[in-house]
Amino acid sequence: MNQAVIVRPARLALLGGLVIASLLAGTALAADAGPQVVFKPDVGPDKSVAIFAGGCFWCMEQAFDPIKGVQATISGYTGGHVDNPTYGDVTSEDSGHTEALKVIYDPKTVTYDRLLQVFWHNVDPTDSSGQFCDRGDSYRSEIFAVGDNQIQTAEASKKALLADKSAPSPIVTKIVPAVTFYPAEAYHQDYYKKNPLRYKFYHNACRRDATLDKLWGNKARTPAR
Repeated sequence: MNQAVIVRPARLALLGGLVIASLLAGTALAADAGPQVVFKPDVGPDKSVAIFAGGCFWCMEQAFDPIKGVQATISGYTGGHVDNPTYGDVTSEDSGHTEALKVIYDPKTVTYDRLLQVFWHNVDPTDSSGQFCDRGDSYRSEIFAVGDNQIQTAEASKKALLADKSAPSPIVTKIVPAVTFYPAEAYHQDYYKKNPLRYKFYHNACRRDATLDKLWGNKARTPAR
């Protein structure tokens, strides 16, 4: 039996009680726009937003939170065709959405190009069917660029990797314009901090770090700075 079959049910089992509690409490947050409306940054003029999909959003939170200049991370869903999707909608693979992370950052402290480096070194860009032990389109890696400048920067970053013989290949991660981002249920936010033991079990069983080390060597996970 492959790792995906073993781990994913374990992850869902860990979440079962939390899902029910969250739904009963009405904690699911929603956006007012349709799912394919172009994303407009909802922060002040001194802040910027980046959106990345790299499989499990719990793991992506852990990757971006320590980066100097990152002010907040929000787990959520984007890229699909269903309004106000729930975790169940997304993982059923019927909504078209993927788990994603919205990163709010200070562009004077950290550049978008630097965030792209963090993204690449925390994903398997050669996998078109999911990420690590999580399989399915809802776990795809994707860059949701906010505006033309981010599209150009992301394309240049991907082009540089394609030319780098030491980088993993082939790189299948897509770069698309950002559309409506729906924050995930409250129990998903800061999950790795609020549930460290459960998170550690999932993260280790998924062999995420081992795979990143094999793909990226000493660049894996990009140390915070």
